[in-house]
Amino acid sequence: MKQKKRYSGWFLAPTLIVFTGLFIIPLVISFYFSLTVWSFTDVTFVGLENFRLFMKDKALSHSLVNTFIYSFSTCGIKVVLGFLLAVYLTGNIKLKRTLRSVVFFPHLVSSVAVGITFSALMHPSRGLINQVIRFFGGSSVNWLGNPDIALYSIIGTDVWKGLGVATVIFISGIQAIDRTYYEAAEVDGAKGSQLLRYITMPLCRPAMNSVIILALVTGMKTFDLIKAMTEGGPGTATEVIALSVYKQFAAGYYGLSTAGNVIMLVVIGLIAYPLQKFLISREE
Repeated sequence: MKQKKRYSGWFLAPTLIVFTGLFIIPLVISFYFSLTVWSFTDVTFVGLENFRLFMKDKALSHSLVNTFIYSFSTCGIKVVLGFLLAVYLTGNIKLKRTLRSVVFFPHLVSSVAVGITFSALMHPSRGLINQVIRFFGGSSVNWLGNPDIALYSIIGTDVWKGLGVATVIFISGIQAIDRTYYEAAEVDGAKGSQLLRYITMPLCRPAMNSVIILALVTGMKTFDLIKAMTEGGPGTATEVIALSVYKQFAAGYYGLSTAGNVIMLVVIGLIAYPLQKFLISREE
């Protein structure tokens, strides 16, 4: 029995060493530097001043609000549309595999390329989207220049790009459901929406939970798409916490940017971990 325990410990050792070196140690170092004003030649300990400044500055605190709006909006839309698309693409339709490939294709494209492309499509005067709107008698919309709708324009772009992943996960979940459940329900007279509500949705819950966690965490740390489309503008209308961290670091405020990273890590942990525990408890 002792040899078995010793073997298990040594078996885990390489993984623990790599995990400690690549995650735990950098994490501890980040926490320390978030409490300092530092450069590549000097370090001054300032305690929680960086965190106070981050939360006190309206632009920085507003980026935290935008991050919540962005992550929860993209997560909710991806879950709903991804599930509906998966139900359709697992049905008895022609060109099923081709349509699945088309839905998944946007995920393969670089976020920067998607951002640049949609920035051109949403141009207030020359963009294809506004040209179509004007063709049907409407007026042009400043999708990325209007502070009231700029963030939601990027949210729509993010959903277009990331919907394929959610759909594929849902398709896997639906296909894993034993067909005998549907056959038994049909014998009892269940049809259409009843099968969807009482068979597909409950038994697809593990896949749904995966999509929720993945989409939420991805939204919380989004950076490249917003950087490519608006760089946080107009003003701070589309500024998110990851972009704020990047801007503070680029400006030479290394301690403040490190504090922003720590805040982002803590926020993601405080949201993702309890949510995951809650979603897993619903599966049981």
